[in-house]
Amino acid sequence: MAHADHTPLRAALADVVAIPATPFDADGGLDLAAHRVLLRRLLDAGVRTLTPNGNTGEFYTLTPQERRTVTEVTIEEAGDRATIVVGVGHDVPAAVAAAVHARGAGARMVMVHQPVHPYVSRDGWIAYHRAVADAVPELGVVPYIRNPHLDGGALAELGERCPNVVGVKYAVPDAAHFAAFARDAGLERFVWVAGLAELYAPAYWAGGATGFTSGLVNVAPTLSLAMLEALRGGDLPAAMEVWERVRPFEELRADRQSADNVSVVKEALAALGLCRRDVRPPSHEITEERRAAVAALLKGWGI
Repeated sequence: MAHADHTPLRAALADVVAIPATPFDADGGLDLAAHRVLLRRLLDAGVRTLTPNGNTGEFYTLTPQERRTVTEVTIEEAGDRATIVVGVGHDVPAAVAAAVHARGAGARMVMVHQPVHPYVSRDGWIAYHRAVADAVPELGVVPYIRNPHLDGGALAELGERCPNVVGVKYAVPDAAHFAAFARDAGLERFVWVAGLAELYAPAYWAGGATGFTSGLVNVAPTLSLAMLEALRGGDLPAAMEVWERVRPFEELRADRQSADNVSVVKEALAALGLCRRDVRPPSHEITEERRAAVAALLKGWGI
């Protein structure tokens, strides 16, 4: 089991784990003023766990300095109102350096992006995450698992070697596979976070997840928090009522292998006057038809 000192970190993962969007200005750089507005909006709504440099934050399009800035601004804006789980990744030295920076900036945890490499071995996956975890033993470490071929025993082995690996963001779109993986790895050893957001949260909750990530929360935090409350209360009909409300939005994001995942979120934020709709390649702004669909959804939600 995780060390007792990790109890607050485990509790923070058993929640709505918000992935803040990263706004850009007219010149294509970071719009820090808009970013702070978005962060305050999440915090004021009651969100208590934030992951800067996640996929909804366009991690892979940001420069190393931009990722550091996003980390620092998020930690500064959150203060003691939220637990910060900083996204890190790329090559091992870059991931380790980002984790060390996150520790110095005041983060409590890091989320390690799935290694982007054409050749990922089981032992190599363990070594990659161990390098990060060993570099920051004071921080909680959360692997982001998107590889359906990884077995639960690999995670169990990593957890045995690294007690600070406290949770898992699991994002393989297969609820039965998730339930089996969690039990093979250690259902109680780790906090299981449904890494595919609201549409998968009810099914993964049944399999053992106690938290879920969200990009939608940037737009409609009350909906995400309402789903969490329903799931915690064992009220599946209420959770599925929220599921039906958010389903069209999430399906727009998931369409065409998630081509518009971030673009839909930023379009909604632009429609609400919170930031520009700009995204960086290889993402692209959505079509006028999809903009109209997003506007209609916002109107239906009353925001």
